[in-house]
Amino acid sequence: MKKWNLIFDVALCTGCRNCEMAVKDEYVGNTHAGYTAEMPRHGPGWVQIRARERGQFPAVDVTNLFHSCQHCDDAPCMQAAKNGAITKRPDGLVQFHPERAKGQKAIVEACPFRAAYWNEELQLPQHWTFDSHLLDAGWTEPRPVQSCPTGALRSLKVEDEEMQRIIADEKLEHIEPGSMTKSRVHMRNLYRYMRAFVAGTLTVTKNGIEDCVVGASVTLTRGTERVAEASSDDFGDFRFDDLIPRSTDLRIRITAPGYREQVLDIEVGNSRWLGEIRLEPA
Repeated sequence: MKKWNLIFDVALCTGCRNCEMAVKDEYVGNTHAGYTAEMPRHGPGWVQIRARERGQFPAVDVTNLFHSCQHCDDAPCMQAAKNGAITKRPDGLVQFHPERAKGQKAIVEACPFRAAYWNEELQLPQHWTFDSHLLDAGWTEPRPVQSCPTGALRSLKVEDEEMQRIIADEKLEHIEPGSMTKSRVHMRNLYRYMRAFVAGTLTVTKNGIEDCVVGASVTLTRGTERVAEASSDDFGDFRFDDLIPRSTDLRIRITAPGYREQVLDIEVGNSRWLGEIRLEPA
């Protein structure tokens, strides 16, 4: 049977937050009978974009992460629920039943992603339903996907076997512990948010004029292992990404025709710019 999945591409999100606003527009002040009570006007949204800054000036980037209910196949919230307050739909979506879930704050506390929310006024656990009321009415995608201008969000209704092929082909990952709970929200280019980078700029002084070094070979190693290779661009810049934060056992080797080889032992931290690295003529 075909089931719903969501894919978020970290590299494509610009942080416009259209998805957040679409969900607020759909649920604030609106009760969808049989699906959910209205979202509180104030407080955390059921869908959030979380931003993270990496690096230091001038090598800085800001990446974003989509945060929502994961619609897990092995959902901890279902284990904490009583009286059938939460069910798993045949199409893969987790359904909170407001008429049965009232007073069950343990449902919120059970979510390892902190994506279930307690409505204090209604004494009710709530979550983003994947806009199941709209999908049941014939919509082909939920509102966050519909509102995303960059294609960072995609929804797919496919057989589990087909989804496994897509996961492998696109190298999709989960926010942990999503692999244990069998999350239906998948991440592409997750390293852009979770991992670290190191960057630098190669320069040289010629006849009293400072210039950049183009096309130098830059190799990143860990012990005897070659981790990655890069070339300095037209501005003398190079960059290595997808590194383990706070790595301390890395070495950079820089070679370029006409210049002395440079070797640097580096610590990554939480992403860093190595500054200008001046090469000397051979």
